[in-house]
Amino acid sequence: MAFAYPRKVRWSCQRCTLCCGDTPKRERQILLLETEAELIKTKTGHTVDEIATPVSKFHFYKYQLRKRSSDGKCIFLRGNHCMIYEFRPLICRFYPFWLEKLGSGKYVFKVSTECPGIGRGQLLSRKFFLELFREAIEALE
Repeated sequence: MAFAYPRKVRWSCQRCTLCCGDTPKRERQILLLETEAELIKTKTGHTVDEIATPVSKFHFYKYQLRKRSSDGKCIFLRGNHCMIYEFRPLICRFYPFWLEKLGSGKYVFKVSTECPGIGRGQLLSRKFFLELFREAIEALE
């Protein structure tokens, strides 16, 4: 398997929580693999129904994390702190990047320019993306 990644990208999380829920311009879907939903259930003591709703239109993802009705943010967000950070979903660990399958064992990382951390911090290396890639492949096996 091979992957391409964006070159000369700097990024540093600004803890703005933009990625943790809806914005005026975008409704977010915080998607979960079945294993992630089970892990969050086990670690938090909530049922899967309490933390997520089933989805069917996404190949690998089986659930969508619930959001607060008051502001559209993730139910595990308190201020700008993620209550499940140590075991947060893959989609959260990847943001502002995501991985697209091109076919024939080839993948490409895409980047969201809406994240205010893009252009800040250190220049990301191939090693950074390789670690993300390995995480994704492992989670999807």
